[in-house]
Order: sequence, then C-alpha cells, then structure tokens
Amino acid sequence: MPRVTTKGQVTIPKRVREELGIEPGDEVAFVETEAGYEIRKEAPTTEAGGDPFEKYRGAAGEGSMPERMRRLRGEYPRGDEEATDP
Repeated sequence: MPRVTTKGQVTIPKRVREELGIEPGDEVAFVETEAGYEIRKEAPTTEAGGDPFEKYRGAAGEGSMPERMRRLRGEYPRGDEEATDP
C-alpha cells in the first residue's frame, strides 16, 4: 500500500502506471467522485492543449541559422540581399 511522504508525495504503483500509461513527467489529476477520488492521466497543460511549443513554430522566420544570426547582428539588412554561408 503506497504511503504519503512528508512532502505530500505518493508513489503510484507500477501496475497502475502501466494500466493508465503514465510515464515520468506526465500530469495526473485527482478527481473527486461519490466513492472517493480517482486518479486520471491528464493531457499536457497548455492554453490550447497539445504541443506546448506549437505557438513558437515558424517564429524564427526564413533562412538558415547563420543567416538569421547575421541579420540579428546587423551584418546585412533583413530581406535585402541573399546571404551565403561561408
């Protein structure tokens, strides 16, 4: 039988983790029911759900990493000339 630590942590038994598909780093929820509480695997907590990095996809713009770094350093204006990697 699992016990609660002084930090309020409980080890979920291996059989339960396997049945629920719980992996290290996953989020779980304790849901109150008439009979007590249920533990459920939850989806990642992001505003829209899913991949938390999805909102950043494409933010870097076009070009290779060396081209973007040269633009950031001001070595040539954004979009004016074609850059070639050394």
